[in-house]
Amino acid sequence: MALTTLDQNTALVLIDLQNGIVAMPTLPSTTEQVLGNAVELADAFRSHGLPVVLVRVSFAADGSDAPHGRNEAPQGGGAMPEGWDEIVEQLAGHPGDILVTKRNWGAFYGTDLDLQLRRRGVTQIVLGGVATSIGVESTARAAYEHGYHLTLVTDAMADRSAEAHQNSLERIFPRLGESGTTAEVVELLAKTR
Repeated sequence: MALTTLDQNTALVLIDLQNGIVAMPTLPSTTEQVLGNAVELADAFRSHGLPVVLVRVSFAADGSDAPHGRNEAPQGGGAMPEGWDEIVEQLAGHPGDILVTKRNWGAFYGTDLDLQLRRRGVTQIVLGGVATSIGVESTARAAYEHGYHLTLVTDAMADRSAEAHQNSLERIFPRLGESGTTAEVVELLAKTR
């Protein structure tokens, strides 16, 4: 579905654009491309006085608050490097932005994201970040379940796998909301404000 509208109370939510995550290679876009689009979106939202939410994943040094459970995928081990969980410099440092720290794939479970959005009367979320099929998709599913209108910015997200990224874009996201590019969102934002 093509992008049709943005609600008056729309927030930008960016997932895991932090030092340790953006250091990994991504497809089909590079993290530099994703960050460039995310910065453009954040600047546009800030210029219109709309909320910008920066979501990061972080765990205690001993991993005690990391999700646990049996699965078949290899689990990361050892301590994370200093500063891995800090929001990238290109997006950090704006006092009006909302910072949410998550301990799971999605940004809603176990955080105050829904409370922060509802307090501001937000009815729609514009979503981007890394990785498309993990943090972004998990957050998109929860946003849909929480009743938010959802716009997925296809060029402001990427994944470790091009196939996983495409699966989210083609099979999952059309069931959750509308998709558009950074340019389309910025243009529509300017028209509706």
